[in-house]
Amino acid sequence: MNLDLTFFSWPVISAFLLKGLYFSVFLTVVATLGGIFFGTLLALMRLSGKKWLDMPAAIYVNGMRSIPLVMVILWFFLLVPNIIGRPIGPEYSAIITFVAFEAAYFSEIMRAGIQSIPRGQVFAGQAMGMSYGQNMKLVILPQAFRNMLPVLLTQTIILFQDTSLVYAIGAYDLFKGFDTAGKNFGRPEEAYLLAAVVYFVLCYSLSYLVKRLHRKIAIIR
Repeated sequence: MNLDLTFFSWPVISAFLLKGLYFSVFLTVVATLGGIFFGTLLALMRLSGKKWLDMPAAIYVNGMRSIPLVMVILWFFLLVPNIIGRPIGPEYSAIITFVAFEAAYFSEIMRAGIQSIPRGQVFAGQAMGMSYGQNMKLVILPQAFRNMLPVLLTQTIILFQDTSLVYAIGAYDLFKGFDTAGKNFGRPEEAYLLAAVVYFVLCYSLSYLVKRLHRKIAIIR
């Protein structure tokens, strides 16, 4: 195979890759924030001690974690438009699917983080007259977020890698940009090779930063 990387120039980057990178980053940020928000709600439901809250949350979390993400993406993209009677579009389908899917994973992270807080912290808040909501908001969740921050960021890196799956429904992500550039210039081998290099560099760099953050948090403890 004769590799030629000369096609990887700024015009190619600006025309094909920046648009895809923007959507991949945007999808990662939105799915992370939405996943943490809804995941925290699911975690609180599972820890509430009330069966009518715990059971639906457990079914949702375990169900989502048992299905491949690409299947969820395809199901939503293909089935939901038939139900509501109009197309949603690949980008919106990807955003909704990722938030719903990642909420299940972030839920388990947050549940583990909340359970890692010593019970004495809970009792201290109760002794001060705090309600369950106040105790969670002011005492438990801030400590849980700090403890789980490295794990949350690691899951975010995995999420960024998974954004390449939206290629299956035609959304224009970073991988789609490489694929389009490779097809337009007749250099698919170089495009896929460079895609692997870019994903590796980005994810490895972020993983290194997460490890440094984890060491700092461990020192603070």
